[in-house]
Amino acid sequence: MNLRRVCVYGAGAIGGNLAAMIASSGAEVSVVVRGANLAAIRKNGLRVETAQGTVTAKVAASDDPAELGVQDLVIVTTKTPALPDVAHGIAPLLGPETPVVFAINGIPWWYGDGLTGPYVGLSLPQLDQGGVLHDRVGTARTLGGVVYAASSVIEPGVVRVSSKHNRLIVGEIDHRVTPRAEAIVALLKAGGVEGVVSADIRSDVWTKLIINLGNGPASVLSGSAISLLIAQPAIENSIRAVCAEAMQVAEKLGHTSSVDVEAYIANSRNLAHKPSILQDLELGRRMEVATLYEATLTLARLAGVETPVLDLLISLVVLRAKSAGLYG
Repeated sequence: MNLRRVCVYGAGAIGGNLAAMIASSGAEVSVVVRGANLAAIRKNGLRVETAQGTVTAKVAASDDPAELGVQDLVIVTTKTPALPDVAHGIAPLLGPETPVVFAINGIPWWYGDGLTGPYVGLSLPQLDQGGVLHDRVGTARTLGGVVYAASSVIEPGVVRVSSKHNRLIVGEIDHRVTPRAEAIVALLKAGGVEGVVSADIRSDVWTKLIINLGNGPASVLSGSAISLLIAQPAIENSIRAVCAEAMQVAEKLGHTSSVDVEAYIANSRNLAHKPSILQDLELGRRMEVATLYEATLTLARLAGVETPVLDLLISLVVLRAKSAGLYG
């Protein structure tokens, strides 16, 4: 599969990082982006600072997908509150065979499609209000994506990756390992990204979600970076409790989570990074409360799992987000 033309929809921290890295492979990369980032990328290109060095790339940039034309691959990296806008804007990028990887946080809009066993036909309409993503993108061209790259936009057009890993896991939502998934991962690797093909993308979604649940609510409520959370014994213990509850939900739903909680806590002690949902709160951007938190509780109730610590923390985060005018 020839993936010469690649568009990254949303060039914030994750999208800017992926776009610059993929461009270094020689692919023809474009980004859909707005505001100060658009102006900076048009003028100076993208710059990504990693532990291995700095990558700079010139990419085409526009706030109008129609200016960029049909692509061989689209990677959506926007925050989930922006997905309805993506659904309405993505059509000019899509040819008959164009795959779309949704590299987003939390429970994805396609999660219930193709499930078997007791959860066949599961619907989570709050994740795709009005069914616009199903209508405008569809599941046939959709692949799931899970990103591991602690990234921040430090100035327009400039991204800093503060984690050791810069990884994107890609998987078909029906668990097949397909040539298109393998081609996407080969492209990522050519650009220096740790690309991985998954045969169980929902389990990978839950593994990342458990980590996000562990640090996100406490960060939002305290306004603190992850390393400062771990330095407080009571918060450290609450992270253990949250992870245990979330892992029980995942397992009851039939997913295997590979989180080593003690290793995760140990690796977080020196991670002076603010989770993206706290960055959104501080910057006044719509927060990913529905996909990260409320959908988790919906699935916990469906699975019959009690989650008292998650219930409390998520209730507090919802109130915090609503009081800031960034949710609901």
